[in-house]
Amino acid sequence: MPNSSDGDTADAAQADFNGLPAFEVLAPADQRLPFIFNSPHSGREYPASFLDASRLDELAIRRSEDAYVDQLFMNVVAMGAPLLKANFPRAYLDVNREPYELDPKMFDGRLPSYANIRSIRVAGGLGTVARVVSEAQEIYRHRLPVSEALTRIEDIYKPYHSTLRRLLAQTHVTFGHAILIDCHSMPSSIKCQTTEIRPDFILGDRYGTSCAVELTDFATDLLKGFGYTVSRNKPYAGGFITEHYGRPASGLHALQIEINRGLYMDEGAHTLHSGFNTLADNLASFVRELTAMPDSAFGADSIAAE
Repeated sequence: MPNSSDGDTADAAQADFNGLPAFEVLAPADQRLPFIFNSPHSGREYPASFLDASRLDELAIRRSEDAYVDQLFMNVVAMGAPLLKANFPRAYLDVNREPYELDPKMFDGRLPSYANIRSIRVAGGLGTVARVVSEAQEIYRHRLPVSEALTRIEDIYKPYHSTLRRLLAQTHVTFGHAILIDCHSMPSSIKCQTTEIRPDFILGDRYGTSCAVELTDFATDLLKGFGYTVSRNKPYAGGFITEHYGRPASGLHALQIEINRGLYMDEGAHTLHSGFNTLADNLASFVRELTAMPDSAFGADSIAAE
């Protein structure tokens, strides 16, 4: 597969993201690894209409971004693995949620009967269409039409997940198994729930249910070998993507990686600092070693993906 943007997004949506497609698949000419890397929260193309509807300035609205995570993992393409990356921002649409986790207080009109309006994420203002960015800052000046949320879901959310499912299915057919690495970042203020340690990385495997334990163990050891502090599942065990796509009994493995933003950026100014290159180099080495794990760890003879 050549480097390309994905064709599943509607042409009309491209104009909203400064001429870019809502998301892109950056793929090697020949996929040599059974790994797919996904960066669903690093999008930084903000539609003008969205900014006009927001009460936040252009810096505050970016606080929910997993800033520059796609750039941190860009080396995986040259190694032989595809990278699916969002250009749309998380504050606009969150594909790491169920498709219809929506807060009725945000909208004018009646939500569909199948909408999940009572999830913990909705209660916190962080549904599929978020009400707040980090630090509970309200995004919108006014209520949105229900049709606006449904359009974002139909035009972007569903094509995004369709693309991710296709990548996983193709990889599973080719290699007999598929490993999804879901790439995120976290504020440097995050602490482990049981200690005062602020981890450099948090690995989430839904408490051992979304991937082979050998994968999480090996990833943990590799990161510690670079001198990083690593927490597992606390406070982030993995979101909708990790839980939904991780089916290790079928040879489909999903591991979420959260990276401390203080390692590579000035969070206040939202700019990269000198640590970025060191971290990117270490992550390239990490990926090179992680993807060299033997196929036997993943059940390469397991049944084909659905």
